[in-house]
Amino acid sequence: MYRAVRLLARSRRLVRAPGSASAPGLGEAAVLLLRPPDAARMASQNSFRIEFDTFGELKVPNDKYYGAQTVRSTMNFKIGGVTERMPIPVIKAFGILKRAAAEVNQDYGLDSKIAEAIMKAADEVAEGKLNDHFPLVVWQTGSGTQTNMNVNEVISNRAIEMLGGELGSKKPVHPNDHVNKSQSSNDTFPTAMHIAAAIEVHEVLLPGLQKLHDALHAKSKEFAQIIKIGRTHTQDAVPLTLGQEFSGYVQQVKYAMTRIKAAMPRIYELAAGGTAVGTGLNTRIGFAEKVAAKVAALTGLPFVTAPNKFEALAAHDALVELSGAMNTTACSLMKIANDIRFLGSGPRSGLGELILPENEPGSSIMPGKVNPTQCEALTMVAAQVMGNHVAVTVGGSNGHFELNVFKPMMIKNVLHSARLLGDAAVSFTENCVMGIQANTERISKLMSESLMLVTALNPHIGYDKAAKIAKTAHKNGSTLKATAIELGYLTAEQFDEWVKPKDMLGPK
Repeated sequence: MYRAVRLLARSRRLVRAPGSASAPGLGEAAVLLLRPPDAARMASQNSFRIEFDTFGELKVPNDKYYGAQTVRSTMNFKIGGVTERMPIPVIKAFGILKRAAAEVNQDYGLDSKIAEAIMKAADEVAEGKLNDHFPLVVWQTGSGTQTNMNVNEVISNRAIEMLGGELGSKKPVHPNDHVNKSQSSNDTFPTAMHIAAAIEVHEVLLPGLQKLHDALHAKSKEFAQIIKIGRTHTQDAVPLTLGQEFSGYVQQVKYAMTRIKAAMPRIYELAAGGTAVGTGLNTRIGFAEKVAAKVAALTGLPFVTAPNKFEALAAHDALVELSGAMNTTACSLMKIANDIRFLGSGPRSGLGELILPENEPGSSIMPGKVNPTQCEALTMVAAQVMGNHVAVTVGGSNGHFELNVFKPMMIKNVLHSARLLGDAAVSFTENCVMGIQANTERISKLMSESLMLVTALNPHIGYDKAAKIAKTAHKNGSTLKATAIELGYLTAEQFDEWVKPKDMLGPK
């Protein structure tokens, strides 16, 4: 035991700091072999630079543009890891905002050289060129202050680099005094939230839903002449066409897009210019309106300044409203996907009215099995969106006094829902809806066997007699026609004249 301790102590002496005396019993050459090469020591020593915030100095990686406040946030909020980082759409939205603010600040006297450098660096943020420099997670301060400062630091240091300065020096471009000029995290983060949400809706969600709508509409027309049995309470009902059934899905998706579009005017209202509590302290008259106009020009979307900055900072009802529209959309898509997978159940022991595309093997043990996987994916997405909306609702209800402090969580979930719904709508369209076929033989068989065709007899023999025919036929396992004749309620000719599925598809 004593020998082992001595060996351990000796090994530690051999790797002590460069410049120390040689370990006893070893030549200088042996000690040199145990030391890291000079180049490695230099790389280790120079891999960080020293930056500071109001709490003191911190080491910042030399290959990163962020600064001390970002590093401090990574130390204080080790929650979730890389999968929980602030969504990139928010970061890109910040790039758009910071560029717009720099342009306006230049109009109000900001040095043109500084403003131009800020704008160029902000453009790189907006274009996603600096994504690796934004390590912060959603689970931080509820105002998003650390992310705003992350953006300020990255743009500041990138601008400094462009101007030939020293990273971390805050000269000649200061993250607060220049990049964040006339701004607060309390108004910039909600502005970025609205920019990101609007872009995601226009670039992902609405195009995805439109694609699904158009595919369902095409199927509705394709199936217009196929008469099938309807179902209510999952039980047999009166006939309709498969096209009519699909037209219901078309209308649901149409309304989904209408609801989402109806929520957008409040999303287009930007909080920028409200600064800390909504009063606009440290801004100039006209700053808010000019920033909104610049953002509108940069994005091509009709952004305007929020008419009441106190509401824009303290409440996020607009995002709750948009999330609610997406929640309703999720309900619609859940119903559509479930209907299609149940109508396609089988192939031999289910309803089997629809033939769904076969995309991949469905079982690791049952050979030849194929499953409605696109329907399953869409319903899982719908469930996730419903869950996201619960979180957004809780967050939106917790605006306290002059500031809501659930901002990062709310925008994370809103963006998640928009992306999932848009992507899933495209996947479901391309890999399922477009390839759906009607199993006309199965549809015809099920319709001819349905007892609810008896409903057509109501006007002729009355509800009670018609019910008697249906119940007797079901009990005896016979057809409606044979039972009606046997009961003496009508003739074969009358049955054929009155019970025609094609005449049961709408008002007389």
